[in-house]
Amino acid sequence: MLPGGNSFLVTTQHRGIISNPNCTTAVTLMALYPLHQLFTVTRIFASTYQAVSGSGMKGMEELRLQNQQLVVSEEVVTQVYPHQIAANLIPQVESFLPNGYTTEEMKMENESRKIMHHPTFRASTTCVRVPVYRAHSVAVNAEFEKPVDIERAREALLHMPGLKVVDDPETQRYPMPIAVAGKYDCEVGRLRRDHAFENGLAFWVVGDQLLKGAALNAVQIAEELLK
Repeated sequence: MLPGGNSFLVTTQHRGIISNPNCTTAVTLMALYPLHQLFTVTRIFASTYQAVSGSGMKGMEELRLQNQQLVVSEEVVTQVYPHQIAANLIPQVESFLPNGYTTEEMKMENESRKIMHHPTFRASTTCVRVPVYRAHSVAVNAEFEKPVDIERAREALLHMPGLKVVDDPETQRYPMPIAVAGKYDCEVGRLRRDHAFENGLAFWVVGDQLLKGAALNAVQIAEELLK
C-alpha cells in the first residue's frame, strides 16, 4: 500500500494483512502513480541511486570510515559491501537472481504491479549503491498508452499528497538527496518529454527511504486504518 496513492484499498481490498512496499518502489511510485492514473503507464526503464542507509547503520559507518581512510591515504577496509563504496558506485543492491537482475530490481516490477493493480506493467531496473548517506534517487523513463502532456503531468504531480514538484532548470532547482534527507515528502523534477518513446516522459524523483520508503509509510498505513 502507498498512502497518497492507493489509500482507498484500506477499506476495500485487504484480508487483514497490508504490506509496506520496498523503499525504492515507494519513492518511485509517489511520482509514477499519479501519472499512471492520468496516462496509463505500460513500462518504465529506471536507474536507482541508493544511499548507504539502505543497509542500516553498518552501511553508513562503512562509508564514513572509508571516507576518512581515503583522506589520510590509509588502506580502505571493506566489510559491508563487496567493494569499496567511498568514491565509488556499486551496481548491485541485494543478491542476483538467475535472470541477471537483483532481488531489489525485481521488486520494482512485482510490487508496482500490485500497488497499481496493473498486472501487465513492466519495469527494467538497474539498482546502484552510491556514496550518499541518506535518501534514494531514481531516474525514470516511462512509456504510457495515452499521449503525454507535460503541463497536465505537472498538475497531477502538484496534487499528489506527500510529493513536491521541484523543477526549475533555469535556476538549477531539482530534487537532491541532501535536500530531502530527514523530510517526509518526496520531490520530483527534471520533467521532460522522453525522446525514445512516442508517449514517453522522463523524470527524477528523490525521497528519504528511511521515512517515506519505510517507517513513515508504515505509520501512514496505520493512520489510514484509524480513520
